[in-house]
Amino acid sequence: MQAANRRGTAQVTVEHGPVFTIGHSTHPIERFVDLLQRHGVEVLADVRSTPFSRFNPQFNRASLSHSLASAGIRYEFLGEELGARSSDPECFENGRVSYARLAATALFRRGLERLREMAGSQRVAMMCAEREPLDCYRTILISRELERAGETVTHILADGTLEENRSTMGRLIDKLKLPRDDLFGDPAELIDAAYDAQAAKVAYAPKIQPATGGKKSRNR
Repeated sequence: MQAANRRGTAQVTVEHGPVFTIGHSTHPIERFVDLLQRHGVEVLADVRSTPFSRFNPQFNRASLSHSLASAGIRYEFLGEELGARSSDPECFENGRVSYARLAATALFRRGLERLREMAGSQRVAMMCAEREPLDCYRTILISRELERAGETVTHILADGTLEENRSTMGRLIDKLKLPRDDLFGDPAELIDAAYDAQAAKVAYAPKIQPATGGKKSRNR
């Protein structure tokens, strides 16, 4: 981002680091907090639609917020804006949430901008449940939109190492066996194809479909 000085002449370039992502998995809370502190995370943005875990209660919203506060890390809930379990019938296609439709909603765009604003001044990690970034919409939906907006995304893996999203997508391309050696192919189109293919696998598909025709949808 560039800003002019008072005389309107010199331009100052202000840069910030990546937006991190992390999956809470089955980590003990002490291990999870250590992963965040190791990489200097100041704010944790919880993007789960439902901020609770039946099998890992240490990641229920209240418990997690308290543990983070004790470690000097701020907790922010963004699941209403960025959560992938939409109840809006307009966001569904063939029985699943369409990430493209969801990403185009005003609510999602507001959440994305809120996340970007936080990342502009503090070191932020967005959190969901899945251990593997490729299995989670924090990568396939949110990271994709962050990079489209010009942000850099880096994943904090379960062993504490960092993986840039471009490397994560390289793993996905190999996993899906997409042709890297197409001399006439556009690398950006290859990445988009990988995103779309994985979205079709991991996007939310409720057992009870949202109602249409003016009826109220059932929330989950």
